[in-house]
Amino acid sequence: MERLNLFCVSDNYSYIQREKILVNIRIVLADDHPFVLLGVRSMLETRAGVAIVGQAGSPTTLIELLRRTPCDVLVTDLSMPDPAGLIEDELHLIRHIQAEWPGLRIVVMSTTTNPALLHALAADGAVSLLSKSESTRELWRAIDEPASGARYIGTSIARLLARPETGCDRKMALPLSGMQTTVVRMFVEGHSIAEIAAALGCHRRTVIRRKREAMTKLGVTNDPGLFSCIRSSEILKIGSHS
Repeated sequence: MERLNLFCVSDNYSYIQREKILVNIRIVLADDHPFVLLGVRSMLETRAGVAIVGQAGSPTTLIELLRRTPCDVLVTDLSMPDPAGLIEDELHLIRHIQAEWPGLRIVVMSTTTNPALLHALAADGAVSLLSKSESTRELWRAIDEPASGARYIGTSIARLLARPETGCDRKMALPLSGMQTTVVRMFVEGHSIAEIAAALGCHRRTVIRRKREAMTKLGVTNDPGLFSCIRSSEILKIGSHS
Protein backbone atom coordinates (compact mmCIF):
# COMPACT_ATOMS: atom_id res chain seq x y z
CA MET A 1 0.00 0.00 0.00
CA GLU A 2 2.80 2.34 0.85
CA ARG A 3 4.51 1.56 -2.43
CA LEU A 4 1.29 2.38 -4.26
CA ASN A 5 1.07 5.76 -2.55
CA LEU A 6 4.64 6.53 -3.51
CA PHE A 7 3.90 5.57 -7.12
CA CYS A 8 0.86 7.87 -7.20
CA VAL A 9 2.83 10.82 -5.82
CA SER A 10 5.61 10.22 -8.34
CA ASP A 11 3.16 9.92 -11.21
CA ASN A 12 1.38 13.13 -10.19
CA TYR A 13 4.70 14.96 -9.97
CA SER A 14 5.65 13.77 -13.46
CA TYR A 15 2.29 14.98 -14.80
CA ILE A 16 2.79 18.43 -13.29
CA GLN A 17 6.29 18.62 -14.74
CA ARG A 18 4.98 17.61 -18.18
CA GLU A 19 2.33 20.33 -18.01
CA LYS A 20 5.00 22.94 -17.28
CA ILE A 21 7.08 21.72 -20.19
CA LEU A 22 4.14 21.57 -22.60
CA VAL A 23 3.23 25.24 -22.10
CA ASN A 24 6.32 27.34 -21.56
CA ILE A 25 5.77 30.29 -23.93
CA ARG A 26 2.55 32.31 -23.69
CA ILE A 27 2.10 34.52 -26.75
CA VAL A 28 -0.20 37.43 -27.57
CA LEU A 29 -0.70 38.33 -31.24
CA ALA A 30 -1.68 41.74 -32.61
CA ASP A 31 -2.48 42.72 -36.19
CA ASP A 32 -5.33 44.59 -37.86
CA HIS A 33 -5.49 42.01 -40.67
CA PRO A 34 -7.48 38.90 -39.61
CA PHE A 35 -5.82 36.67 -42.20
CA VAL A 36 -2.36 37.59 -40.90
CA LEU A 37 -3.47 36.71 -37.38
CA LEU A 38 -4.88 33.43 -38.61
CA GLY A 39 -1.71 32.51 -40.50
CA VAL A 40 0.66 33.38 -37.67
CA ARG A 41 -1.52 31.64 -35.10
CA SER A 42 -1.78 28.49 -37.21
CA MET A 43 1.99 28.34 -37.61
CA LEU A 44 2.80 28.95 -33.95
CA GLU A 45 0.25 26.45 -32.69
CA THR A 46 2.23 23.68 -34.40
CA ARG A 47 5.15 24.41 -32.06
CA ALA A 48 5.51 22.41 -28.86
CA GLY A 49 5.38 24.51 -25.73
CA VAL A 50 3.46 27.42 -27.29
CA ALA A 51 0.11 28.75 -26.09
CA ILE A 52 -1.61 31.63 -27.93
CA VAL A 53 -3.32 33.34 -24.99
CA GLY A 54 -4.95 36.21 -26.89
CA GLN A 55 -5.07 38.37 -29.99
CA ALA A 56 -5.93 41.98 -30.75
CA GLY A 57 -6.68 44.04 -33.85
CA SER A 58 -5.85 47.59 -32.71
CA PRO A 59 -3.45 49.36 -30.31
CA THR A 60 -6.18 50.12 -27.74
CA THR A 61 -7.54 46.57 -27.67
CA LEU A 62 -3.97 45.29 -27.42
CA ILE A 63 -3.26 47.40 -24.33
CA GLU A 64 -6.52 46.22 -22.75
CA LEU A 65 -5.66 42.60 -23.55
CA LEU A 66 -2.18 42.85 -22.06
CA ARG A 67 -3.58 44.31 -18.85
CA ARG A 68 -5.75 41.27 -18.23
CA THR A 69 -3.71 38.50 -19.87
CA PRO A 70 -0.29 37.40 -18.57
CA CYS A 71 2.08 36.51 -21.40
CA ASP A 72 5.77 36.05 -22.20
CA VAL A 73 5.96 37.28 -25.79
CA LEU A 74 4.08 39.84 -27.86
CA VAL A 75 4.14 39.43 -31.64
CA THR A 76 2.72 42.63 -33.07
CA ASP A 77 2.22 44.53 -36.28
CA LEU A 78 3.65 48.03 -36.21
CA SER A 79 1.12 50.13 -38.12
CA MET A 80 -2.32 49.32 -36.76
CA PRO A 81 -4.98 52.05 -36.96
CA ASP A 82 -6.34 53.09 -33.58
CA PRO A 83 -10.01 54.16 -33.78
CA ALA A 84 -9.88 55.26 -30.13
CA GLY A 85 -7.05 57.68 -30.94
CA LEU A 86 -5.12 56.89 -27.75
CA ILE A 87 -1.90 55.92 -29.49
CA GLU A 88 -0.27 58.70 -31.54
CA ASP A 89 2.06 56.65 -33.74
CA GLU A 90 4.03 53.43 -34.10
CA LEU A 91 6.86 54.39 -31.76
CA HIS A 92 4.41 55.56 -29.11
CA LEU A 93 2.74 52.13 -29.07
CA ILE A 94 6.01 50.25 -28.56
CA ARG A 95 7.28 52.71 -25.94
CA HIS A 96 3.98 52.52 -24.06
CA ILE A 97 4.11 48.73 -23.94
CA GLN A 98 7.73 48.74 -22.81
CA ALA A 99 6.97 51.22 -20.04
CA GLU A 100 4.00 49.27 -18.67
CA TRP A 101 5.45 45.76 -19.20
CA PRO A 102 9.26 46.11 -19.08
CA GLY A 103 9.81 42.35 -18.90
CA LEU A 104 7.71 41.50 -21.96
CA ARG A 105 9.59 40.23 -25.02
CA ILE A 106 8.39 42.14 -28.10
CA VAL A 107 8.63 40.88 -31.68
CA VAL A 108 7.63 43.53 -34.22
CA MET A 109 6.43 42.27 -37.61
CA SER A 110 6.08 44.94 -40.26
CA THR A 111 5.97 45.67 -43.97
CA THR A 112 7.67 49.06 -43.53
CA THR A 113 10.94 49.85 -45.26
CA ASN A 114 11.15 53.31 -43.68
CA PRO A 115 14.76 53.73 -42.49
CA ALA A 116 13.86 56.33 -39.84
CA LEU A 117 11.37 54.05 -38.14
CA LEU A 118 13.55 50.94 -38.42
CA HIS A 119 16.61 52.70 -37.02
CA ALA A 120 14.54 54.11 -34.16
CA LEU A 121 13.29 50.64 -33.26
CA ALA A 122 16.66 48.99 -33.79
CA ALA A 123 18.24 51.46 -31.40
CA ASP A 124 16.22 49.77 -28.68
CA GLY A 125 18.02 46.54 -27.91
CA ALA A 126 14.93 45.00 -26.33
CA VAL A 127 12.80 44.84 -29.49
CA SER A 128 13.14 42.12 -32.13
CA LEU A 129 12.37 43.19 -35.71
CA LEU A 130 11.04 41.07 -38.52
CA SER A 131 9.63 41.75 -41.98
CA LYS A 132 6.30 40.12 -42.77
CA SER A 133 7.99 38.71 -45.86
CA GLU A 134 10.35 36.60 -43.74
CA SER A 135 9.92 32.85 -43.47
CA THR A 136 8.02 31.24 -40.63
CA ARG A 137 11.34 29.82 -39.49
CA GLU A 138 12.67 33.34 -38.93
CA LEU A 139 9.53 34.26 -37.00
CA TRP A 140 10.08 31.35 -34.66
CA ARG A 141 13.74 32.31 -34.19
CA ALA A 142 12.64 35.86 -33.34
CA ILE A 143 10.30 34.46 -30.69
CA ASP A 144 12.60 31.79 -29.29
CA GLU A 145 16.11 33.28 -29.38
CA PRO A 146 15.43 36.42 -27.29
CA ALA A 147 14.68 34.09 -24.36
CA SER A 148 18.46 33.96 -23.92
CA GLY A 149 18.57 37.75 -23.55
CA ALA A 150 19.44 38.83 -27.11
CA ARG A 151 17.04 40.44 -29.55
CA TYR A 152 16.61 39.17 -33.11
CA ILE A 153 16.81 41.14 -36.35
CA GLY A 154 15.35 39.47 -39.44
CA THR A 155 17.40 39.11 -42.62
CA SER A 156 15.42 41.67 -44.66
CA ILE A 157 15.46 44.24 -41.84
CA ALA A 158 19.21 43.73 -41.30
CA ARG A 159 19.83 44.52 -44.99
CA LEU A 160 17.78 47.73 -44.74
CA LEU A 161 19.59 48.80 -41.59
CA ALA A 162 22.95 48.18 -43.25
CA ARG A 163 22.28 50.76 -45.97
CA PRO A 164 24.18 54.05 -45.51
CA GLU A 165 22.11 56.77 -43.88
CA THR A 166 21.49 59.76 -46.12
CA GLY A 167 20.80 62.35 -43.44
CA CYS A 168 17.51 64.12 -43.14
CA ASP A 169 15.47 63.12 -46.17
CA ARG A 170 11.93 64.41 -45.69
CA LYS A 171 10.56 61.84 -48.14
CA MET A 172 12.01 59.01 -46.05
CA ALA A 173 11.41 60.49 -42.59
CA LEU A 174 8.40 59.58 -40.51
CA PRO A 175 5.45 61.99 -40.50
CA LEU A 176 5.30 64.10 -37.36
CA SER A 177 2.15 64.40 -35.28
CA GLY A 178 0.51 67.81 -34.92
CA MET A 179 2.00 68.33 -31.46
CA GLN A 180 5.47 67.26 -32.57
CA THR A 181 5.32 69.62 -35.56
CA THR A 182 4.25 72.56 -33.39
CA VAL A 183 6.96 71.93 -30.79
CA VAL A 184 9.69 71.60 -33.41
CA ARG A 185 8.54 74.66 -35.32
CA MET A 186 8.49 76.85 -32.18
CA PHE A 187 11.86 75.52 -31.05
CA VAL A 188 13.52 76.26 -34.40
CA GLU A 189 11.92 79.73 -34.37
CA GLY A 190 13.88 80.43 -31.19
CA HIS A 191 11.44 79.72 -28.35
CA SER A 192 12.76 78.02 -25.22
CA ILE A 193 11.29 74.80 -23.84
CA ALA A 194 9.68 76.77 -21.02
CA GLU A 195 8.14 79.26 -23.45
CA ILE A 196 6.76 76.48 -25.64
CA ALA A 197 5.26 74.74 -22.61
CA ALA A 198 3.61 77.96 -21.45
CA ALA A 199 2.23 78.71 -24.91
CA LEU A 200 0.80 75.21 -25.31
CA GLY A 201 -0.44 74.92 -21.74
CA CYS A 202 1.49 71.75 -20.96
CA HIS A 203 4.37 70.60 -18.77
CA ARG A 204 7.99 71.12 -19.83
CA ARG A 205 8.51 67.35 -19.75
CA THR A 206 5.79 66.97 -22.40
CA VAL A 207 7.54 69.44 -24.69
CA ILE A 208 10.90 67.73 -24.18
CA ARG A 209 9.36 64.33 -24.92
CA ARG A 210 7.65 65.53 -28.12
CA LYS A 211 10.85 67.19 -29.30
CA ARG A 212 12.81 64.00 -28.64
CA GLU A 213 10.20 61.89 -30.49
CA ALA A 214 10.37 64.25 -33.49
CA MET A 215 14.17 64.04 -33.57
CA THR A 216 13.98 60.24 -33.51
CA LYS A 217 11.55 60.23 -36.43
CA LEU A 218 13.72 62.62 -38.42
CA GLY A 219 16.87 60.61 -37.70
CA VAL A 220 18.79 63.43 -35.99
CA THR A 221 20.57 63.20 -32.64
CA ASN A 222 21.29 66.81 -31.66
CA ASP A 223 19.92 70.35 -31.94
CA PRO A 224 22.24 71.49 -34.77
CA GLY A 225 21.12 68.46 -36.78
CA LEU A 226 17.49 69.28 -36.02
CA PHE A 227 17.91 72.90 -37.18
CA SER A 228 19.62 71.79 -40.37
CA CYS A 229 16.99 69.15 -41.07
CA ILE A 230 14.03 71.43 -40.48
CA ARG A 231 15.40 74.26 -42.56
CA SER A 232 16.04 71.96 -45.52
CA SER A 233 12.62 70.29 -45.34
CA GLU A 234 8.94 71.12 -45.69
CA ILE A 235 8.10 70.79 -42.00
CA LEU A 236 8.00 74.51 -41.19
CA LYS A 237 6.02 75.20 -44.33
CA ILE A 238 3.53 72.45 -43.49
CA GLY A 239 3.32 73.51 -39.88
CA SER A 240 2.57 77.12 -40.75
CA HIS A 241 -0.59 76.04 -42.57
CA SER A 242 -1.90 73.67 -39.86
